[in-house]
Amino acid sequence: MKVLITDEISPEGLQPLLDDPRVQLDVRLNLPVAELHQIIGGYDALITRSGTRVDAALLEHSGNLRIVARAGVGIDNVDVPAASKKGIIVVNAPFGNVNSAAEHTMAILLSLCRNVTVANASLKSGEWKRAPFTGYELKGKTVGIIGLGKVGGRVALRCRAFEANVLACDPYISEKRAEDHGVKLVSLDDIVRYADIITVHTPLNEETTGMIRSEHFAAMKDGVIVVNCARGGIIEEAAILEALESGKAVGAAFDVWSEEPPATEVLRKLIAHPRMVVTPHLGANTFEAQKNVAVDVSREIINYLDGRPIENAVNIPRFDPDLMEHMKPFMGLVSKIGEFVAQLAPPNPNKVVFTYNGKIARFDCAPLTVCGLASLLNRQTDQEVNMVNARLVAETMGITVEEVRNTESESFSSLVTVCIETPEGSRSIAGTLFEGIPKVVKMRDFQTDFTPEPHMLVISYDDKPGLIGKIGTILGEAKVNIGNMTLGRRAKAGEAMVVLSIDSPADDATLEKVAKAVDARFLKAVHMRE
Repeated sequence: MKVLITDEISPEGLQPLLDDPRVQLDVRLNLPVAELHQIIGGYDALITRSGTRVDAALLEHSGNLRIVARAGVGIDNVDVPAASKKGIIVVNAPFGNVNSAAEHTMAILLSLCRNVTVANASLKSGEWKRAPFTGYELKGKTVGIIGLGKVGGRVALRCRAFEANVLACDPYISEKRAEDHGVKLVSLDDIVRYADIITVHTPLNEETTGMIRSEHFAAMKDGVIVVNCARGGIIEEAAILEALESGKAVGAAFDVWSEEPPATEVLRKLIAHPRMVVTPHLGANTFEAQKNVAVDVSREIINYLDGRPIENAVNIPRFDPDLMEHMKPFMGLVSKIGEFVAQLAPPNPNKVVFTYNGKIARFDCAPLTVCGLASLLNRQTDQEVNMVNARLVAETMGITVEEVRNTESESFSSLVTVCIETPEGSRSIAGTLFEGIPKVVKMRDFQTDFTPEPHMLVISYDDKPGLIGKIGTILGEAKVNIGNMTLGRRAKAGEAMVVLSIDSPADDATLEKVAKAVDARFLKAVHMRE
């Protein structure tokens, strides 16, 4: 695998890639856009920070590119929809710089409250002044945190350690999680109305861009303090500048900007304002954080190379991290049965239904559905399909995808069924796990019991004495050894289905002999990826 690095990345954090003989690592910093476009198609993976724009224009030249790894939390420099259309996985490192960002938030907040930056400059210039630098304590203040995720939660913990009262606004967390952090969950309007200090910790997206605007500042307390150590543009910079100039805000501390490096007149005025503490996007700039995020994305690339689930892909449905180890075997199961049934179904599918019964149905099964769909569609189209673009490919092909969950299951603790519907009929297959091993336990209404193997035969015929022997004889004459056999039937002398695992593929002539010998209703060779 060829991996291109276009921004400064911690060498220590890249060690997992450096240690893997399958990986060729090229470091090319500060590449002109035209040159990057020219060479990107020769690489399988790209590792960036915030200095490289991975936009639609770049992705048009992506060629072999399969994964973009952003060594940090924010992905606003990556066009995720454009990457998804091309089946390119986008991963980030959402946890590696969490502590660094939380500590930097507290650093610039405390520097502002205690006038550290201006007092430092005054003393270094030879002055000895104290009264102009009288500050504010956090104790007893009401801190409003917008976004109680990994960083916001840590900021809440630290503010409480300073004996501040903490309010939080986050529509995506439960009241219990807020209680666990010792904070009160309120609306954005309440944060604006009651907080002495407001700090934002959300991603930058359509929902959060311009979240704090002029009308919000008008409703804030006089003398409010505002902190942005998350992403530039969440707080409208013209609005905070107006609030500082009017005295509505007594001060502000920003680490991030809507334009980096800042160049507009508004940003120049904001940065130069005497009641602003500013830093050039240093939230993740600790030696520890840089190593951590590099390690995280390096491991994700190794996971991709090994075919293991990727935990921090932003354009793939994913499980709660606490569930990942439990759900990994089911991803293997649904992938195998999706690949298996795709080879049995007639062409031109119009609908695929994924059904989850039993304990598995208690969880969000969307990642399983996408995993199984990708495996299935890879047998239905020449286009490479993965978990990133599976639903887009299905939509393009006119295939409806449905997911059904039912916590009841008659025979198994958990059962996964995939059914493909086509104009010529349908095919279904159901599987479960036995001690972590995928087993197919039902095909149509036939009970079965086998593990999918690289080479298999599926045959249905009217059950008569001696037919199994004929199958074995014909395969034996063709030097094809039978490894395992499972037989399902509805009734004596009724339709039977036999599934054989064979050590090597059987040629077409041999399959024709078998079909003729048993008067097969259906015969299909199945080849599973090893």
